[in-house]
Amino acid sequence: MSLDASSWTDAEGVPVVRLLRWRGEWSAEDPDANFRAEVADYTRLEPLTTVSTLASRLEIPVGALVRYVLARWATGGSAGLLELGPTMVRRMWEPVRTAEEADSDEHRLAAYHQLRQMLSWLKVPLDDPTVYPVAGE
Repeated sequence: MSLDASSWTDAEGVPVVRLLRWRGEWSAEDPDANFRAEVADYTRLEPLTTVSTLASRLEIPVGALVRYVLARWATGGSAGLLELGPTMVRRMWEPVRTAEEADSDEHRLAAYHQLRQMLSWLKVPLDDPTVYPVAGE
């Protein structure tokens, strides 16, 4: 498959994409096997039914809505980084890095518990919004 822009744009340079069903083949050792399996599963569905209904109800062109969905999904990792911040992402990655370096189930389980504690601390205000008093109250 060519990534040359001319192969996926029309004469005016507007991107054109065919929505294909895909049932690829991959080995069990493929590090991307889970993602490939998801692609194969999801491409069996017909997304334009939902998208065209939503587009019609909101009076948004289907192409604009599809572009939004793709852009939102494609930038999700960046949005997550912005929400958590680089310091927290690095703090959360450190137990994983250490466990993988040790290469043992015991260290991986310890990393899980450390991450669980970090996440439980982060979600405290989601579970109980009163933990941070509002100024003036």
